[in-house]
Amino acid sequence: MKGDKHEEPEPGPEPAAPPPSTDEEEPLLEFHHSYRELFQFFCNNTTIHGAIRLVCSQHNRMKTAFWAVLWLCTFGMMYWQFGLLFGEYFSYPVSLNINLNSEKLVFPAVTVCTLNPYRYTEMKKDLEELDRITEQTLFDLYKYNSSNTLVAHARGRRDLRESLPHPLQRLPVPAPPHAASRVRRSDSSLRDNNPQVNRKDWKIGFQLCNQNNSDCFYRTYSSGVDAVREWYRFHYINILSRRQDTPLLEEEALGKFIFACRFNQVSCNEANYSHFHHPMYGNCYTFNNKNNSNLWMSFMPGVNNGLSLTLRTEQNDFIPLLSTVTGARVMVHGQDEPAFMDDGGFNLRPGMETSISMSKEAVDRLGGDYGDCTKNGSDVPVENLYGTKYTQQVCIHSCFQVNMIRECGCAYIFYPQPRGVEFCDYRKHNSWGYCYYKLQDAFSSDRLGCFTKCRKPCNMTTYKLSAGYSRWPSVTSQDWVFQMLSLQNNYTVKNKRDGVAKLNIFFKELNYKTNSESPSVTMVTLLSNLGSQWSLWFGSSVLSVVEMAELIFDLLAITFLMLLRRFQSQYWSPGRGGRGAQEVASTPASSLPSRFCPHPASPSSSLAGPATSLALSAPPPAYATLGPRLAPSGSMEASSSAHTPGEP
Repeated sequence: MKGDKHEEPEPGPEPAAPPPSTDEEEPLLEFHHSYRELFQFFCNNTTIHGAIRLVCSQHNRMKTAFWAVLWLCTFGMMYWQFGLLFGEYFSYPVSLNINLNSEKLVFPAVTVCTLNPYRYTEMKKDLEELDRITEQTLFDLYKYNSSNTLVAHARGRRDLRESLPHPLQRLPVPAPPHAASRVRRSDSSLRDNNPQVNRKDWKIGFQLCNQNNSDCFYRTYSSGVDAVREWYRFHYINILSRRQDTPLLEEEALGKFIFACRFNQVSCNEANYSHFHHPMYGNCYTFNNKNNSNLWMSFMPGVNNGLSLTLRTEQNDFIPLLSTVTGARVMVHGQDEPAFMDDGGFNLRPGMETSISMSKEAVDRLGGDYGDCTKNGSDVPVENLYGTKYTQQVCIHSCFQVNMIRECGCAYIFYPQPRGVEFCDYRKHNSWGYCYYKLQDAFSSDRLGCFTKCRKPCNMTTYKLSAGYSRWPSVTSQDWVFQMLSLQNNYTVKNKRDGVAKLNIFFKELNYKTNSESPSVTMVTLLSNLGSQWSLWFGSSVLSVVEMAELIFDLLAITFLMLLRRFQSQYWSPGRGGRGAQEVASTPASSLPSRFCPHPASPSSSLAGPATSLALSAPPPAYATLGPRLAPSGSMEASSSAHTPGEP
């Protein structure tokens, strides 16, 4: 056994020790060494569809160009769609939502006016001169004789016209000769009976001038009735401005204007209404306004569950040249809104029962970027002279009054009077009429900017009204009805048919509609649309976006490192400048995985031996293309023999 031991061959040379491990601790931040390596890594590992085809088709330039163009076109189409989506989002579109609700409703405020501002007997002394001049004007222009003594004293009364400024005049209007002759021929049969009324070659109006009479214009009307009423109204305003302390109509409680008042079959009392005076519509009563301690509620629809009023509509003491209509004026509005009888009111016909059915409608608008509306009017550059809730009409009337005070130096009597400002009167402000009508023309054409400044409120409630009429009382019942009204109210109705009117206001249904606006494109909708477009064109997700961000970050980092190395090689290590540039250029690139782009094995890949193992431990040479370049066999052998240990 020992001999055998000695006969064992000596062991050969010890195998070369394995190369020392080159594994170092992985740094916290590590970047690719070249743009080519970064691009190849991104295309091989990204989740974006189509990117890997740019690497797989590297041996076919036509396919590479095709996929590159397709990828760029797809990328452009996607971002074009992105631009459209962002444009739609920043246009702030809204969607209108209509909801139908059903619950008990708060009954709105109802304002009823007498259509007569003052009793004629109380204002007769102030209006006597104006009435006489008006009668004389009607006689001069239209040959209308309103009294027996007017013709006899016509000459004596002509001088009365000089006591009032801005007399009413007949103004000639030249007409085309052919048109004028045709009118005269067609009206030849009527010319003898009424020669003045049917003429078409003149108008009625009055002259208005500025402070120094340097600029004048005529306020003309084609209708004589309109001209007389507007001229009379103009002088009536000046009289009211001087008689602000005139006692109002003596309406005791509700007795002489409102014969009966009931809501939900319960009689009204003085706590249910408030009173104010209008310069043109007289005494007005507002039922169920904000001052009412207990607002009326409607639990059931129908005429028997609303407000019922019996009104006196006689005109025995009306101002004849000012109040040319009979009946009453009514308006439905919110509790905290003023009653604009000119804008939203309508007249009731005497001798009729007017039944008004209501339906409530609420509007909620989006403000800010989504719409031009205001929450409470605090951001509107117009002072609220009414001291009530902001509405567009409140703002518009306040805007006109502010401009009236600034331009004309006085306040218009139909709008609120600010403290320290007088109402307009031509005895104190002789050119206010000129200023007012000029301002009214600018206001109507929105040159004052009131309609632009006064935005709509974001939240508002409106009431849609529909009216029905029937004769009241009927012929068979009018005797006992008028008898009962006379006994109850201690007032004898002289003209039965035109002396009374009945008003019913009620909800036709408790369902009310709410129109609310909501953003049509929200942030969630925008992100969803962006994701849909991204998936359509690239079939990827949010993580793919992160991959694109990572690619851009790596590109910036590699660019920065290359510039930094070049700067160091040029200024800090001049002798290593070429080698530093060579190190940057010769960067390793991993071959494409076979699972993505399988290629046939190269003959040079079968080489094995120590030389190959030793070569693999050194940094590989830089790739000239995206794929691995196969070196000639002669070069490989020369390289292996050059590194064999022991050879010179």
